[in-house]
Amino acid sequence: MIVVPVGPAPEGAQLLRALHDEHGAALWRYALRLTDGDSARAQDVVQETFIRAWRNPRAFDPERGSARPWLYAVARRIIIDDSRSARARHEAVREELPDAGVPDGTEAVDDRDVVRQALARLSPEHRAVLRECYYRQRSVEEASAILGIAPGTVKSRTHYAIRALRIALEELGGMA
Repeated sequence: MIVVPVGPAPEGAQLLRALHDEHGAALWRYALRLTDGDSARAQDVVQETFIRAWRNPRAFDPERGSARPWLYAVARRIIIDDSRSARARHEAVREELPDAGVPDGTEAVDDRDVVRQALARLSPEHRAVLRECYYRQRSVEEASAILGIAPGTVKSRTHYAIRALRIALEELGGMA
């Protein structure tokens, strides 16, 4: 339960009360699913999500639609951040979070942005070999002919490009 001060409510408190009334129960159920039924942890996630909403009232533009996708994305990121910090402290944590179940497109947009940033960190040669072999789905021989390098070079560059991409994704907190 979110506690909002009683009395004349400032604009932020009114927003928080309205968000909680409209989305609180659904957000708690969502957090409960993501925390494998841990109601205390789910409540902490909901509380932190509403605190962030309180701090960022400009994030809610009624013309953009419902605030629920934003609230769900914040809750999911809180759980991910908690899992990562627990891993850093060598605590037992789950390997993966369950599927969010909210097809709002925000996760895909975030993932694409992280991949673009990670690819930008690679050398031009590594980006070229990944573009040919994975994006354009060319064989090693086809990529070799297009790039003007030996097939063995395509194979080794692909190996090192994937390794470098994985490291870049990890550094960016992405999907690796």
